[in-house]
Amino acid sequence: MAKLEKLSCAKHFGGTLTKYKFKSNVLGDLDAKFNVFLPSSSANGKVPVLIYLGGLTCTEDNAAQKGGFMRDAAAEGIAIIFPDTSPRGAGIQGEDDHWDFGTGAGWYVDATHPQWVKHYQMFTHVAQELPQVIEAYGLPVDFSRQSVLGHSMGGHGALVLYLTSLLSGRNVYRSCSAFAPVCAPSVAPWGIKAFNGYLSGGVEEGRDKYDATLLIGRVRTPVNILIDYGTADEFKHQLNPGLFTDAARKAGFDETQVRVRGQDGYDHSYYFVATFAPEHVKFHARILKA
Repeated sequence: MAKLEKLSCAKHFGGTLTKYKFKSNVLGDLDAKFNVFLPSSSANGKVPVLIYLGGLTCTEDNAAQKGGFMRDAAAEGIAIIFPDTSPRGAGIQGEDDHWDFGTGAGWYVDATHPQWVKHYQMFTHVAQELPQVIEAYGLPVDFSRQSVLGHSMGGHGALVLYLTSLLSGRNVYRSCSAFAPVCAPSVAPWGIKAFNGYLSGGVEEGRDKYDATLLIGRVRTPVNILIDYGTADEFKHQLNPGLFTDAARKAGFDETQVRVRGQDGYDHSYYFVATFAPEHVKFHARILKA
C-alpha cells in the first residue's frame, strides 16, 4: 500500500487541515495530492466523512480554501476529504491544451481510450484507492459512514459515484449533494468532449456509465440527494438540472428524496458554493449521524 507524505498542516476551527501526497498506482504511479480536514472530535475516535469533488481547473486546494465547509463540519464532528480533479504530469500529448479536458479536468471517469487509459482513472482513484490509502495510514475516518458532494464537474462526479454505488448494491455513500452539477453530460458540450476524449466508446459509453440523468432512472432503492444551482449561472446550458429532476420524478423519487433548488441570482462561483455550503454539511450530517 502506498505511503502518505505530509506536506502541510494548519489548525482550523479547532481541528486540522492537512495536505498529503502519495504515489498512486491507479493513476499510473503519478503523485496524487489531497487535503483532509479532521475535526477536534477525531482525537476521540473515527468520525464520519464527506468526499468533496472539485470542478474544472480546480486542485485539491480550491474548496478547502474557499468553499466554506469547515466551520460546520467542525461543529458536526465530520471530516472532509478534498481529492485533486485529475492526474498531474502524465506527459500525454494534448493534456494541457484545454481548460475543460486533461489536466484539472479528469471528469471522474475511468478512461478506456488508449491515449488516456494508463493515468486517467479518476473514478477508481476517488472511489477505491484514496479510501484504502487513508485507512491503511490510520487516519481517524470512518468510511462506513461517508457521503459525497461536489461542484460543477465534481457535482457530476458526486452524483455518478453515489448512483453507481446504489446500483451495484454496495451502498458506499449514505447521501449525495451537488452545487451546479453537470447533470446530463452526454448532452452537454463539456461532457460530450470529455466522453469522446477519454472513452473508447465515446458518448455512448459515457451515457451508459457516467450520465446521472440516465443512472437515476435505473435506481430502485431510496436515495438522499440535494442539488443547488444558481439561476444566473453563466454555464447553465451545461448543467441541465431540469432533465435530472424530470428523470428522478419519473423514477418515483419525490422532493423528500431528490431536492433540486434554483437559487435566485447566484452564479457558478465559489461565492455561490460558500453561501450554501453550511446547508449541505448539515444535510449530510443528519444522515451520517442518524
